[in-house]
Amino acid sequence: MKDKIKYFPITAYTVIMGLSGLTLIFSKYGQLGWLPDTFYNVALWAVSSLFVAISIMYLLKRVMFPEEVMAEYRHPIRINFFPTISISLLLLSIAFEGYNKTVSAWLWWPGVALQTWFALNAISYWIQHNYQIQHFNPAWFIPAVGNVLVPVSGIEHAPMIISYFYFSSGMFFWIVLFVIFLYRVVFHGQLAEKFIPTFFILIAPPAVGFISYMKFFPSWDGFSMFMLMMALFFVLLLAKMGKSFTKLRFFMSWWAFTFPMTAITVATALAWEMTGIHEFKYISWALGAMAAVIISIVAYKTIAHMRKGEICVMEE
Repeated sequence: MKDKIKYFPITAYTVIMGLSGLTLIFSKYGQLGWLPDTFYNVALWAVSSLFVAISIMYLLKRVMFPEEVMAEYRHPIRINFFPTISISLLLLSIAFEGYNKTVSAWLWWPGVALQTWFALNAISYWIQHNYQIQHFNPAWFIPAVGNVLVPVSGIEHAPMIISYFYFSSGMFFWIVLFVIFLYRVVFHGQLAEKFIPTFFILIAPPAVGFISYMKFFPSWDGFSMFMLMMALFFVLLLAKMGKSFTKLRFFMSWWAFTFPMTAITVATALAWEMTGIHEFKYISWALGAMAAVIISIVAYKTIAHMRKGEICVMEE
């Protein structure tokens, strides 16, 4: 058991991101009358319980093996996964908003505090250390672009100017990091196999950006259409690249498939709610079905590899 705690990965929080995204689909579909609220209620408490369990495990690792935690925190790639803790809190805050706004606020404030720390620390770490272009992968989007999530429930819990601060910084770094990403994948060697699933992260920034923007300006304008259409473009691009994902060995990075698909599903459902354009409803249903299938497959694979003792082991 000690070895399992010692090698418990920070990437475990990506499970919470994916399942929280599924909960938000159930919440949105429930609001629109597409699903009964039972789906949302069950998913909300299930993912909350799992978040507590994962947090206890990582806290035990922090207490029992602090050197392992610091090694992850100083790792040029794994440091980018620490904000999955704060992003998980923010997603749970969004999920609880329709259930209990007080609980949502309790989750949002520490989520924002941690997100601020992780984002500033990651960006300063990038600046102060020398990197090779091969170190870059889409997981770098997580620390800075994760700021875009703050306004989704933050509009309800704090002055709008605070949410706009995080929205602005997140969208800025989306553009900057996407340019680096494109240069990396076009002109340099391919990503390692375990990072191939992180290509799906490209969907999340414009999809979440669209949802956040609608919180500020609930209007179907040029900027909102730009973000939604960019997210849908990346869905089509990744669908075209489908063969690249079907033969991958399982890694915990497979959970990178999940949250972006749930984000674009919620975004298209919101687009239908805002515009009444029926095509968005059908797209949302199709994407929601795909997200449910992907999450089911990834969850099954995760449990299967846990039973084989292939999770929580020492990695390179």
